[in-house]
Amino acid sequence: MKNHKLKAFCKINLSLRVSKKLSNGYHKIQSFISFGDLYDEIYVSEINKPKDKIIFSGRFKNGISAKSNTVAKVLKFFRQNNMLKNKIFRIKIKKNIPHGSGLGGGSSDAASLINFFNSKMNLKLNNSKIYKLANLVGSDVLCNLVKKNLYLTGKKMKILKLNNKFNILIVFPNIWCSTSRIYSKNRSFSSLNSVSSNVLNNKRRLIRFLQNEHNDLEKIVVTMHPIIGKIIRTISIQKGCYFSRLTGSGSACIGLFSNDKTVSLAKKNIKRKFPNHWCMISKTI
Repeated sequence: MKNHKLKAFCKINLSLRVSKKLSNGYHKIQSFISFGDLYDEIYVSEINKPKDKIIFSGRFKNGISAKSNTVAKVLKFFRQNNMLKNKIFRIKIKKNIPHGSGLGGGSSDAASLINFFNSKMNLKLNNSKIYKLANLVGSDVLCNLVKKNLYLTGKKMKILKLNNKFNILIVFPNIWCSTSRIYSKNRSFSSLNSVSSNVLNNKRRLIRFLQNEHNDLEKIVVTMHPIIGKIIRTISIQKGCYFSRLTGSGSACIGLFSNDKTVSLAKKNIKRKFPNHWCMISKTI
């Protein structure tokens, strides 16, 4: 097998409603999800060694567990089920997506590898096995397998028929947020509402709808890290900003903008006000 390069795109929660915890420890959620053109780079090659080698590099490699990361979990599942035909792999991941930011980098890495091995090793995994593997690795992995604009409610995913790209500003305040800790502290629960197809598949109507949505986890994260509230408010007053909020369980903040010009100007203003924070413009894929 030659050296293969994969792209693991970041996940962006444009809204997030969280219901109370289920018996399995997870929460039912409702979220509008897009994927941005920020991605981790994954290089997979077969090696003549006794065991697999996983290497993390890049700006955001720090803080990732060497043994319990999502890539290791995917390989462990394939090994335990004898799916890799005694082949040994070196997997190098250049982390361009901030770790602990709520942008789903680890889940996207796992999803990219599941798709890769399923295709290249001709595993022919059925939906049941893919679902089982995705849930073993992490709750976000399943939607990362799709990598399209999604409306997620409970266990149901609906792919949105949106041809237009979103202009999104992402600001990472160099704060690591533990997803499990944020969910355990959260006391803001919402009902999961039904949304019509007329809203879901029309960009203008969807933006209007999202302007009135929120992220249930934002309040607890802002209480823990007040600087995040300041960033969200600063993004919201920029010209052309439709709305701003926390994405996922944080700590990254996002703003949805009207066009390339307004989002570029907003980035300059944010960098001027918060010079030590990582900031980038992303278009949905």
